[in-house]
Amino acid sequence: MHKISVSLSGHQTSISIEKEFLEVLQKLAKDKNKSVANIIKEIDEQRKPDSNLSSEIRVWILKQLLKTAK
Repeated sequence: MHKISVSLSGHQTSISIEKEFLEVLQKLAKDKNKSVANIIKEIDEQRKPDSNLSSEIRVWILKQLLKTAK
């Protein structure tokens, strides 16, 4: 597991995510010309209040990969 520190809504937050997911997230961020922190911020803004941010990041990554697989 790797920890990512980002600022969300003015608060510093740490997110734990597996190395493999982090590597894919970094590649997707680069492909979209965005920072990892910016993508996490976008995911956070769209998620339901009671959902887990790390899980939402994994689901977002899966959806992105499925889009490119079509």
